[in-house]
Amino acid sequence: MENLNKYIEHTLLKQDATSDDLNKLYTEAIKYDFRGVCINPAYVKSAKEALKDTDVKIVTVIGFPLGANKTEVKAFEASVAKADGADEIDMVINVTAIKDKNYAYAKEDIKAVKIACGDVPLKVILETDLLTKDEIKKTCEIAIEAGADFVKTSTGFVKNGVGAKEEDVKLMYDTVNPHGLKVKASGGIRDKESAIKMIKAGAYSLGTSSGIKIMS
Repeated sequence: MENLNKYIEHTLLKQDATSDDLNKLYTEAIKYDFRGVCINPAYVKSAKEALKDTDVKIVTVIGFPLGANKTEVKAFEASVAKADGADEIDMVINVTAIKDKNYAYAKEDIKAVKIACGDVPLKVILETDLLTKDEIKKTCEIAIEAGADFVKTSTGFVKNGVGAKEEDVKLMYDTVNPHGLKVKASGGIRDKESAIKMIKAGAYSLGTSSGIKIMS
């Protein structure tokens, strides 16, 4: 597949990542001309400096990895990330709200973060490993109503979780694409074969820490 690099958001969200690790990530992203880097919010400013003369997008995460922060906290986090220079923001939904069918809360949670993001695209992380197919579809519908720009499969932090699954990506794509939203597949994408499968299923971008392996 041509331009596979332009799907990849080169990801480093490990708790113990060092400055050297992050600098290596930026250098690799420039070398391979990846779509973006995905990093924790504390490093958005340094990423902005390191990548200032490139078209590599700076993606960060909000309410990560559990999604159980209060809405006001998520919105504040998003506003700070935007001010620091984030090009895209990935927020984790409140999974409990979906499980409890408290859809109004889930919608307002996303909407508040989208307002804080302004013109910065917002991706809504569903955590598909924890949801049924019906819950995946419903959460996509809520993301549409709340004004999000993307839906995303996973954080990659669920214990014993699979992460992105081809059928989930297709379900998400089929639900959101008619409304102009895109899909990010993330979690467990470790080789070229699985990356291509996700793209064919409808993924617009791929969150992976195996970008170098996929390209080589």
